[in-house]
Order: sequence, then C-alpha cells, then structure tokens
Amino acid sequence: MPSTVKFRSRPSPEKRRPSFFWLLAALILPLWSCMVRYRFTPGSKLPITGPFILSPNHYSEIDPVAMGAAVWHLGRLPRFMAKASLFSVPVLGWLLRGSGQIPVERQGRSRGTDANPMGAASELIRRDAGVIVYPEGTLTRDPGLWPMRGKSGAVRLALESGIPLIPMAHWGTQELMPRYGKGIHPIPRKTIHVAVGEPIDLSRFAGRERDTKAINEATALLMAEITKLLAGLRGEDPPAERWDPLEHDQTETGRF
Repeated sequence: MPSTVKFRSRPSPEKRRPSFFWLLAALILPLWSCMVRYRFTPGSKLPITGPFILSPNHYSEIDPVAMGAAVWHLGRLPRFMAKASLFSVPVLGWLLRGSGQIPVERQGRSRGTDANPMGAASELIRRDAGVIVYPEGTLTRDPGLWPMRGKSGAVRLALESGIPLIPMAHWGTQELMPRYGKGIHPIPRKTIHVAVGEPIDLSRFAGRERDTKAINEATALLMAEITKLLAGLRGEDPPAERWDPLEHDQTETGRF
C-alpha cells in the first residue's frame, strides 16, 4: 500500500459559500466519519475552481456516498447527473435541486436514447461545477472487483465540452458494504484509500467526437488510467484483459 495522507486540498470558493451542502454535510458526515476514515495518496487533488468530470471505479452500492464524501474532503462539492424527470418528483426534486445535482435531458423519447451531454456540460460550465460520472455505468462484473469495460458517457461529455476528465480510484468500500450486499458493516471502522490522477490528455481525439473508433480508444484510455490508480492502491497487478460482461453471458445492468 503506498504512502497516504488524510486530506489534500484547501476548500474551493464554492465550498466556502453557504449552501444546502452545508446542511447535508452536518447531517451525514459525523455519522459517516464514525464508520469511515479516508487516506488520499500524495498528489490527490481536484481543481480549486472550474468545471471537471471525475470518473471513479465502481464496485459497491455505497460508492456514491463514499465518493461524495471524498470529493467534499478534497474541497469541492459532490454532484452527480440525474434524469431531468426526477427533478419534478415531490421532495426528491427539491433534494436534487437543493444539493446541486445536474439534470440530464434525453435526446429522444424512445427507450434507450442517449442522454444529451451538452445539456449537462452547459450546466457544469454555468455553475463552475464538477460532476462524478461512473464510466462503467454499473457495479463491475469483474470477479476480482477490477474495473470492467467502460462506457462512453464520461468521454463524450469531456470531448464535446472541453471539460477536464479526471480519473479516480478507491479501495475499501467493499469492506463496509460488499458488492450487492444487503447491509453495511460499520464495525470496526473502515479505511477507504483514494487516488486522484491527472486530467487525461484527450488532445489527439479533438474533432473526433462523432468517431466511434476514437470514442472507444478514449474510453479504453480512461479505464486504463483508473485501473492503474487502483493497482497502486491495492498493491496488486490487474488482469491482463479487462472484463467484458457480454463475453461472459452477463447483462450489463442490474444484479447478476
């Protein structure tokens, strides 16, 4: 396990401004801190200002809470993308708006249409905000909890907007809540190790946002960077080939 530090970044201007996040942090973090401690690798940091797309690995259903708290500790406000229709649901919509989550409109009405990346990008730029996007789209199917084949959402959003795409890896939440676990195990207190990489250089893919081959190459690059960070945290070598659910007769969404 590499050397780690507790916290890295000084608070950004957005975090210093009073907001709904202060209430959420006051309600959630004390209890969460009783269950979890964070250790960040040296150099793990987020931009102090400006929009960014943060792409972590995903292997436990409690990962969003873990990553949201990690982003808060790194000095920024944690946001996720959510379907725009959810913002009209009573109470839920109020919570989503109050916590600054990013609404995403569908490009079409038919089932399976892609989310509109530029709608989300414009919101990020307007708010000077960051967003967490899981490139795998669901919990990894890899039996060793290594990142599996990625989907293109995070890369498309970055390429079409020019917003920095930052890889991130974490290890330890499986001890708190195993993959598809039905409960959490807060005792003893768990340690979550976190590594944040440098923004990925996507310059060679500029102008190729509609090129499927380029999108696939860029997505593979992102997943390779996330896997490299995770290998450092685990002190292990990752599999030679990335897990592909379709090659193992697995669905790509839902439990298996």
